[in-house]
Amino acid sequence: MALRSVKTVAKNFQDRRAASFKISGIGDYPDEYNPKVHGPYDPARFYGTPDKPFSQLKLCEVTNWVKCRNKSPKSIAGLFSRAYWRWSHQYVQPKRSTVAPLIHSIVGMMLIFYIINYGKIIRGRNYKYH
Repeated sequence: MALRSVKTVAKNFQDRRAASFKISGIGDYPDEYNPKVHGPYDPARFYGTPDKPFSQLKLCEVTNWVKCRNKSPKSIAGLFSRAYWRWSHQYVQPKRSTVAPLIHSIVGMMLIFYIINYGKIIRGRNYKYH
């Protein structure tokens, strides 16, 4: 009997300690996700209400479409996460993958380092004086 109560006390302590370090909403499923409706969770899918795609907008509708977007840091992080998982499902995880993910990574690193060193690169230009 005493052993059981010690285990219960230890489990309650661990649960409270884990809950105190948890940041609200990070690492959880999206609020819109319902396993009974959507089935297994797919990190590459947006579970919110679908809106008109950007490619189908008319020019006069673009400003209203941008205004109704959620611009919180959590939604932006979710956007990048979904983009990464879509890329990963398409290029990295198929049965017969190609060298495309390697090329994408190399080109991405080249762009990042070009942006980082842009200030040094423009100082090395040769100017022609007339």
